[in-house]
Amino acid sequence: MHPRFPPADASAAKTAVRDRLMTARRRLPLTDIGAASRAIAGHLVEAPEVARAATVAAYVSVGTEPGTTVLLEALTQAGRRVILPRLLPDGDLDWGTWRGEQSLAPARMGLLQPEDSLGVEAIATADAVLVPGLAVAPDGMRLGRGGGSYDRALGRVPAGTFTCVLLYDDEIGLDVPVEPHDRPVTAACSPAGLVRF
Repeated sequence: MHPRFPPADASAAKTAVRDRLMTARRRLPLTDIGAASRAIAGHLVEAPEVARAATVAAYVSVGTEPGTTVLLEALTQAGRRVILPRLLPDGDLDWGTWRGEQSLAPARMGLLQPEDSLGVEAIATADAVLVPGLAVAPDGMRLGRGGGSYDRALGRVPAGTFTCVLLYDDEIGLDVPVEPHDRPVTAACSPAGLVRF
């Protein structure tokens, strides 16, 4: 258990931090979101952990998240196999293969996901895992949207695998409330660059 917040207060503290960060994201101009997505894609494609990866687990961004379309195309052009999450009814993540935008189908909660199914354990085959989030602490503890899907998925990733959250610059190094089920990441990437923990 992380010492920052007593267990009873962590959930409420997460909600407050999420609300503040989501409000800030809603104020971002589309041009800033586009510039951020291009910068993040450039940093990650150049990162040694991604450059030597045969398989990269990534995701399709939604709303005001840093965009991933440029990144997914760059990974494919660089010869990487890319797998993407499929949200299951119980909130867990199955995985499918990225074969371009035409290979995605609409899913619940406004998500786009691959049509094929590789199973929940497929994330363990990835050499690099790129995940969404709202913030990350200096020790790599990540704040997600609250569904717990990625914490479950990260629990299947072998120790030592490069796991990176994609964020905006001001979302890195924040004080993140932590609960026992939360999983850290090994890095964060924002338009300013890649930070390893």
